[in-house]
Amino acid sequence: MTEFLGQLLAVTIDTVFDVLPIVLIIFGFQFLVIRKPVPHLKQVVLGFIYVLLGLSFFLVGLEQALFPIGKLMASQLTDPLFIYGSLENVPKFFHWSDYKWVYIFAASIGFSTTIAEPSLLAVAIKAQEVSAGTISVWGLRIAVAIGVAFGIALGTYRIVSGAPLHYYIMAGYVVVIVQTFFAPKMIIALAYDSGGVTTSTVTVPLVTALGLGLASTVPGRSALLDGFGLIAFASLFPIISVMAYAQLSQWWSLRERKKN
Repeated sequence: MTEFLGQLLAVTIDTVFDVLPIVLIIFGFQFLVIRKPVPHLKQVVLGFIYVLLGLSFFLVGLEQALFPIGKLMASQLTDPLFIYGSLENVPKFFHWSDYKWVYIFAASIGFSTTIAEPSLLAVAIKAQEVSAGTISVWGLRIAVAIGVAFGIALGTYRIVSGAPLHYYIMAGYVVVIVQTFFAPKMIIALAYDSGGVTTSTVTVPLVTALGLGLASTVPGRSALLDGFGLIAFASLFPIISVMAYAQLSQWWSLRERKKN
């Protein structure tokens, strides 16, 4: 308990220094540029205190739970005993298909963390409000989650296979550019934003830990060269999936109109 409180105190002090520039800029502009008192000052100060405490507990939680869980799952799923049943059956050269449970776990964790992502929920609610219900909260969240799930699964395949990261990213953005010309105009900006809101408080820690743990346990892979890059997949493929969702919805609407 004493060790935990000491760690929490140290993280809180670091968080204060991290948040301090934001506080200085906001209050500096308020008093020196706008030259007006801060409305509801007590509530604002209390809100900053909540932010500091929340960030501190979150950062401690990352170190105590999320990062270790991601690394542990990666090491367990790539354990030769789990994959081949016994050390005697371990082949001299592994095949990418041997790690099928890694891809399934990556897709599952990508989907679930995206559904739980608070920033995505906030964007989805606002999108439903400004679109007068045309864009549903759950429709957008599921479309983004499918994109993240596919992207992280593909990213783990890249780590296992050792393929260069830039080929995948360039090919993905070519698809995005082509989709941009054909997708409904009202969804394009939202689709591009959807790629950013997925890489937030819940998704990033687990995905990063998974990538580092996987690269550390797969033979011939470097944690530095191969372990990072999963977040790029998590940011790219939601753009594709949201525009695809809009294109399929548009096609379905046109199809129903023709029937009637």
